[in-house]
Amino acid sequence: MQIQSSRGDVIAGKLLLLVVALLICIGIVVVYSSGAGWAENKYSSSEYFLWRQLFFSGVGILTIVLFAGLDYHIFQKISKFLLFASIVLLTMLLLLKVVGVISGAARWIGYGPLKFQVSDFAKYALIFHFSRLISEKQTYIKDLHNTYLPLVIILVTVVALIALEPNFSTASLIALIGFIMMFIGGVNFRYLLTTVALFIPVGAVYAMIAPYRVARLVSFFSGDEKGMSYQVLQALIGLGNGGLFGLGIGASKQRELYLPLSYNDFVFVVIGEEYGFLGALVVLLLFSAFFVCGLIIAKHAPDNFGKFVASGITIAITLFAFINIAVATHVLPTTGVALPFISYGGTALIFNSLGVGILVSISRYKKKKQMESVADPELSEGGRS
Repeated sequence: MQIQSSRGDVIAGKLLLLVVALLICIGIVVVYSSGAGWAENKYSSSEYFLWRQLFFSGVGILTIVLFAGLDYHIFQKISKFLLFASIVLLTMLLLLKVVGVISGAARWIGYGPLKFQVSDFAKYALIFHFSRLISEKQTYIKDLHNTYLPLVIILVTVVALIALEPNFSTASLIALIGFIMMFIGGVNFRYLLTTVALFIPVGAVYAMIAPYRVARLVSFFSGDEKGMSYQVLQALIGLGNGGLFGLGIGASKQRELYLPLSYNDFVFVVIGEEYGFLGALVVLLLFSAFFVCGLIIAKHAPDNFGKFVASGITIAITLFAFINIAVATHVLPTTGVALPFISYGGTALIFNSLGVGILVSISRYKKKKQMESVADPELSEGGRS
């Protein structure tokens, strides 16, 4: 049974790699198709986004290979440091905004091409540290003071700092990831319900403070075409243009003249327009396969830390994917969430690739230990001679 379990993990890990490779390839093609016109106008080169996406994809693949070969337990040892570093960076962003060094949304840190979005780093730091704490506190996981309150304080700190950037959508999704991880970890369900009941009105008030967020909500709940936002209306037109089989590669009508950020937040619309309902369905099935593979890896993880890390990473990537798709299809209000592995951008692609590498590391860990035991019989006998 143990050998079968290990084989199942390895198969899930290999299938996961295939799914991610297909998503990255789709991303390269669609980013070039959807961004060529914008790149020509802004950078005088229609291939600007293509070469950058190819570079980020290459770095992402190297990241997967690197972290797939590492022992994932290293993140258990350094999780506290990673969380502390993410909180420091998020705080630094807000301070730079207060003193006027950063204008507008304070989301990126670094200089020139060496910039990254701190919320992506904070998301993974939170997953690692939550996994460590939940696995270490299993014997008293339902305790309020020793388990639940420390977890909630950490979650609220990270979420509040991201919300103040402002980045309400990412903050909300990270909060949801944290609550799901606590639920999987076995914390008292009544505490979760009570906290969520308190969070909802606070989040609603914060959302309504900004006029643009109110406008998005009004647009979403509008019952007629005139009340829809420009982006949503053009997105729905693009999806309608695609029909069943699509207009063909590079034939999107919405990508350049009508749909802003067609290579990023609304890249799924270009997929639906150029490849039709069938092309969009393939992308949905790929993310569904990613979700199933991640759950299999989590279920058969060799320890609780691996189980919770695999669950957190799987939930994070698939949640962001389906939120992006839901926004593009007008199932949810407009929000700035990229489609993992497909949307243009380096930070999210590299951090999600890191997550995939860790998932593969978890899937291979048990088999690797079994092979070491076979190679060195003393290991299987606990070191006895």
